[in-house]
Amino acid sequence: MTGVQTVHDPIARAVIECAADAIVAVDDGVHVTVWNPAAERMFGWSAAEVLGRPLPIVPDELMAEHNAVQERLLTRRGGEGGQISIATRRFRRDGRLIDVRIDTSLLLDGDGAPLGLVGVYHPVEEDEVAQYHTAERARLVRRLNDIVADLNAELDLDVVLDRITAALIELTGADAGGFVRIEGERLRLVSLSGLPDHMRGTTADLRTSLVGELLRSGRAVRLATGEQRLGDLIWSELPGLHTVALGLSFLQNRPYGALYALFSGRKVGHRELELLELLAGHAGVAVGNAVAYAEVVRQRAHERAVIDSSADGIAVLDRDGLVRQWNPAAHALTGIAPEQALGRELPFEMPALGEMITIPLPESGVWLNVLAAEIEETDELVVDFRDVTEAKALEEAKDLFLATTSHELRTPVTVVQGFASTLSNRWDEMSDADRRSAVAIIAERAQSLGRLVEHLLRGARAGADELGVTIESFDLVRVLEGVVAGFRSLSDLHRVGLEIAADLPQARGDALATDIVLGQLLENAFKYSPDGGRIMVRARCEGDEVVVTVDDEGIGIAPGDHDRIFERFVQGEAGDRRRFGGIGLGLYIVKRLTEAQGGEISAHQVPPSEPGRTGTRMCLKLKIAETVHPLGVTEITQDLEVAGGSSVARES
Repeated sequence: MTGVQTVHDPIARAVIECAADAIVAVDDGVHVTVWNPAAERMFGWSAAEVLGRPLPIVPDELMAEHNAVQERLLTRRGGEGGQISIATRRFRRDGRLIDVRIDTSLLLDGDGAPLGLVGVYHPVEEDEVAQYHTAERARLVRRLNDIVADLNAELDLDVVLDRITAALIELTGADAGGFVRIEGERLRLVSLSGLPDHMRGTTADLRTSLVGELLRSGRAVRLATGEQRLGDLIWSELPGLHTVALGLSFLQNRPYGALYALFSGRKVGHRELELLELLAGHAGVAVGNAVAYAEVVRQRAHERAVIDSSADGIAVLDRDGLVRQWNPAAHALTGIAPEQALGRELPFEMPALGEMITIPLPESGVWLNVLAAEIEETDELVVDFRDVTEAKALEEAKDLFLATTSHELRTPVTVVQGFASTLSNRWDEMSDADRRSAVAIIAERAQSLGRLVEHLLRGARAGADELGVTIESFDLVRVLEGVVAGFRSLSDLHRVGLEIAADLPQARGDALATDIVLGQLLENAFKYSPDGGRIMVRARCEGDEVVVTVDDEGIGIAPGDHDRIFERFVQGEAGDRRRFGGIGLGLYIVKRLTEAQGGEISAHQVPPSEPGRTGTRMCLKLKIAETVHPLGVTEITQDLEVAGGSSVARES
């Protein structure tokens, strides 16, 4: 394949093919369009390997120089001349860098529009190489000085080491480099450049290594050439290694590691070796400073982050018992700001070391678990405390639940056992009416036990988020009428009324779940109005919701309990809770079933109908079902306000 992809004139093609100097052209995307035989000889790639592909010979660190040449040529088109000549370095295919001089010009079409760049590459004479290397070393020394000046601001030690290694290679022209850290009697390669990445983390014996020899010599820098210990295991994958420069870095006056510069290609002269020695020592000091700074900052940042991000309150006390650190969680738990806590004693009881105590905060009623431990190195105390108010309340609720459940179970079980025993032992002595009465009582108590067990099962499923509901349109009027009818015959003291707005639309939810909810609300209305009275169930529309209210004339709900009564194991505090029985699961199940349907449940106080009757209103809200018309238009059914006869009222 020819190396001239876009040259069509036979004479121009022949000139390019026969030129003694390498000629390379690229388009505006830096893809190769011309690669003559001299370029193949100079750089090692064949034309077939590079044509149409990105230019492979520009080192990454010199790409900015390449881009700058292109930019300058584009800005010169007005009359300064169309060629720039620079001395620089370029890659060969074997990975080595060669010194070249490049004469670069713009490629223009017939209309003067740029097509790309063409460069003619010449081998550089030795004096030009020396001048170039001197200027390059000065530039890299300035760059390294800039890097070293910025080291103290860099907290990531790995980044610091990689930057120093890369800068050292650029400055010295080394073929590879790296940083080894001293870990006891071993060396670990923690940063590298010019070496296979799988070598990162490689270890070697410190005693037999060049670093070990350098430590024993008492010097901070060493140059090794020829056969002097260049077969060190840690550098075994760099063939042809002939020169090594290494310098120690120190942390708190103790050796921390060493920086290596490795040469396997060109020869290194006396002045270059002298420069290497200087740079290796300078890099060692810079690494030591970076390590020390990064370690201090890392440790402080780590301690502060751990304390500040902890969900537990943490206080650090000095030997006099005064607070020296007070994290944000401590502020949130106690309400005491750091400026109020620092320099003072703990605002609560201090436990013995290694022991945990549970104490309340009188001001807020928050319960804390508090644990103290000693920091021997600093003679300080760390006090950790966390909010266990919910756990404390749950523990009390569970105790109450067990006591209540045992009470609720004991009475019906005792009655069932007693009457069953009576029937078994005295069947022939009892009249038929007495036997029927005993069986009826057993049935009634068994029904009570069944309801209790069902509440327990539903409560367990609700707590485990296992309540299953089917969301669909259903006839709420039918559910309301069925539930109310079932309760009207349960009590001679209560009057149950039902008012349903005319044209009440279907609701969206689960009919069975709604039946359970309404049944529990009516059961509560009966239970908490022991003296009887009127219980009124009403249903109407509000916007896109159906609202069902259940009003009673009972004892009402104590202030502050309107939300708590829907929690597990909680009953209203008004009156004697044992007077009404129950385990505090009914309204919890109501809330979970309602939310599972996408509805809302709430409790309110209603104005008293007469002195001594405060009353409670339970409000259930469900979404109105969507109605699909024959033409496919979906709308939400709304309540129609009709003057006179807008609702259907029934009352027993």
